[in-house]
Amino acid sequence: MAVYTDVTDEALAEFLTGYELGELVAFRGIAEGVENSNFSLRTTAGDFILTLYERRVDPAELPWFLGLMHHLAQAGVSCPLPVDGRDGEALRRLAGRPAVITTFLPGVWPRRVRPEHCRPLGAALARLHLAGAGYAAARPNGLGPGAWTALLESCRGTGDRVQPGLVAELDAALARILPAWPDALPRGQIHADLFPDNVFFLPGRRTGGSPGTVSGLIDFYFACTDLLAYDVAICLNAWCFESGMEFNVTKARLLLDGYAGVRPLSPEERAALPVLAQGAAMRFLLTRLYDWVNTPDGALVTRKDPLDYLRRLRHFLAAATPAALGL
Repeated sequence: MAVYTDVTDEALAEFLTGYELGELVAFRGIAEGVENSNFSLRTTAGDFILTLYERRVDPAELPWFLGLMHHLAQAGVSCPLPVDGRDGEALRRLAGRPAVITTFLPGVWPRRVRPEHCRPLGAALARLHLAGAGYAAARPNGLGPGAWTALLESCRGTGDRVQPGLVAELDAALARILPAWPDALPRGQIHADLFPDNVFFLPGRRTGGSPGTVSGLIDFYFACTDLLAYDVAICLNAWCFESGMEFNVTKARLLLDGYAGVRPLSPEERAALPVLAQGAAMRFLLTRLYDWVNTPDGALVTRKDPLDYLRRLRHFLAAATPAALGL
């Protein structure tokens, strides 16, 4: 459930007076996502999304995220466009939370990733990277390699409750990944969380056929300035494993081909993809592990199984050549 903060009818009516969006037609909570409270909003001006940012989002960073979304939308990337109020400001407050209205994007996210999804996904990611080059403001990746040792340390006393020997295995993996981490690859604005539920597709015309086109990229609240190829590695983790944790090389090849058709990877980026994929698996394993062992009951975080990413990490540690990733 992704509605953590209730909004009363009276509070919403007062909030909407700050916009030129016409009259309220419909309003309901959206039961997806894990970080913020999201609502579907329909007015006589059209359909919108209302987001209330919960405690895990630093309000001081919201202008950077909103500025990036505005920049990308203006550059032709299909992503939510923050809606300014009558005073020209998009960021406001509602029910004691920072709040923003954004435009609505049509489409559905793939509950089951098929190979046909992966090429358009790769192309959409590459277009995001190219468009982001014009956004000069930088935001360091607070969940990048510099944070992983501290994250693991915070789980040292409790991590083995998830699986015996887990902490020692992650210690050994970090000792292998961190010294090999590249630092001279192309950098720019990355999404850093482009999981299937953050990518919308419009269905193709053929029933049961092509997934159609990518109609939108959403949820930019982990976006940051980092290695562009690291974003590709995150997608290899998120899109290219089957339910039994088998790595699908066909999906990986299609994703990489779609990306390279818009922004070719340099030889150095291609060579670095194995360690970047290891690092991406480590990042999501550690944040899931931290939430799993440190989140009290009733907290505003939906815990996810960290062992799903342990299986990914083991695969990428064993498959340490670009060829094993579909290159």
